[in-house]
Amino acid sequence: MKGEEIANKFVRFFEKNKHKKIESSSLLPLDKTVLLTTAGMQQFILYFKGEISAEKDFKSRTLTSVQKCFRTSDIDDVGDETHLTFFEMLGNFSVGDYFKKEAIGYALDFLAGELGLDKKRIWVTVFKGNENIPGDLEAIELWKHYGIPEERIFRFGTKENFWGPPGTTGPCGPCSELHYDLTKKACVKGKKCGPNCDCGRFIEVWNLVFMEYEFTEKKEYVRLPSKNIDTGMGLERITMILQKKENIFETDLFNDIINHIRKINYKNTKQNLRFERIVADHLRGSVFLICDGVRPSNVEQGYILRRILRKSISYLNLLGGKGDEIIDLVEFIIDKYEGRYKELGKNKGEIIGVITEEKDKFQRSLDKGFIEIEKLIRETKNKKSKRLPTKEIFQLYDTYGFPVEITKELASKEKLDVDEEEFEELFKKHQEKSRAGVEKKFGGVGDFGEKVARHHTATHLLHQALREVLGKDVRQAGSDLTPERIRFDFMFNRALTEEEKKKVEDIINKKIKECLPVKKETKKFKDAQKEGFLAFFRDKYGEEVSTYSIGNFSKEVCAGPHVTNTKEIGRFKIVKEKSSASGIRRIKAILE
Repeated sequence: MKGEEIANKFVRFFEKNKHKKIESSSLLPLDKTVLLTTAGMQQFILYFKGEISAEKDFKSRTLTSVQKCFRTSDIDDVGDETHLTFFEMLGNFSVGDYFKKEAIGYALDFLAGELGLDKKRIWVTVFKGNENIPGDLEAIELWKHYGIPEERIFRFGTKENFWGPPGTTGPCGPCSELHYDLTKKACVKGKKCGPNCDCGRFIEVWNLVFMEYEFTEKKEYVRLPSKNIDTGMGLERITMILQKKENIFETDLFNDIINHIRKINYKNTKQNLRFERIVADHLRGSVFLICDGVRPSNVEQGYILRRILRKSISYLNLLGGKGDEIIDLVEFIIDKYEGRYKELGKNKGEIIGVITEEKDKFQRSLDKGFIEIEKLIRETKNKKSKRLPTKEIFQLYDTYGFPVEITKELASKEKLDVDEEEFEELFKKHQEKSRAGVEKKFGGVGDFGEKVARHHTATHLLHQALREVLGKDVRQAGSDLTPERIRFDFMFNRALTEEEKKKVEDIINKKIKECLPVKKETKKFKDAQKEGFLAFFRDKYGEEVSTYSIGNFSKEVCAGPHVTNTKEIGRFKIVKEKSSASGIRRIKAILE
């Protein structure tokens, strides 16, 4: 059975059991407390909390989906047998309808009945309890009722068997995981060899979350209005089991992508095997991220995309390519998946354009970086040292954007070490220095400070005016302000017309003439989001933030200096509008 067939079979099984199929939501979640969609339940959070009616919106309280997911928690493990960043999650959900008994019954019926897996190789884990929530004795009895003997039921704590919330607050609950015994052979631990053993005998297949709590901002667990079910099963892992492969990359979901990479004609070594897996995973993830509107940048989702794209380009270089192979691979991935995800075909040109631009930009720096790292390795070996100097490694990263992962790979090949802790310390100091520079830049006195404050407030007016003229999908992608000019980057996929630019200017100058008050307040970040304040650079914010309201026109979270009234700004004029990167436009403006 191919991966696509398994996904279709899953949906049909739950439709037959009166679940309504819901299409996958975007990888950019509505929940702004998380960067990306990491689980199938995220599009249903408000339904679980009782704030919206599933019955009203879906005409059903029992739902099923195949959800696109992206997790960064496993990014450093990609390259082994089972870990991925992008994956597809098969899920069934109950919003106040059925609970533990039915969820457990459905899971065993699907795995053993529909897919034909050996029930004797299914082991389970349950929540053993903590200081806040008791152990799940009910789940243990239900598993035994359905034929799983006690010796195949293991109890674990919060880390393993309490799921959620996906962000800092939200729905959560004890969970019960189904693990499949791949080898039926215990390791040296003997009878203690069970689920979550790191010997490779077991693989987690399906997680059943008994979602009956909400974790609040007060760090308390309160009961949700109803008891809900949220389950998730990775398509890639269940496909691996059914196709009897040793790892997910040998399944039909990946093997043709891997074979495409192998056209580079490199040696099939263990190290190269890991490289090709990283490329396959990261490129697949990049394609879906770009399709859902993410663009390479140095913040938030854009930073994640840039990181995995550049790692893909770097590892292709290590495999003997020169980066050009990436476009052929991207086209292959799009063609492979557009049958189930039509949006990939519709956005094919845009996806290829974004990746081409990032590849062209990075490959030049990468070529220089390879020359410098080879020189550094030679110098280190000539000095009879076993460790690459951290300061020089950081300079490579800072000057050329040379990934430290690639430095480690090349160092390991030459039997040299890299001090990762020292690198992290340098990286943190660099961040602190950059922040201090920003504070100095925007925190000056006299004429300098006044000009920057005017420019800073003007960018808020510009941001809101762009959203009014071009649509609410417009969002800030970066800015650079000096006493002389404003530079503002925003996500939009075409050049502005002269009429649109004039409309934006007119709106801003109208608001300046209206002498609107600029009100600063300190709020908790979560409260600011709830009140509608725009905030697109989450990693820059602490628990408490400064918010600025410009009359009833603009509301943003911001740390910069501002004027107290728009009459202080002066006349706003757009000097230039151009492309900054694929999908990102740049406006340069001045105040007269």
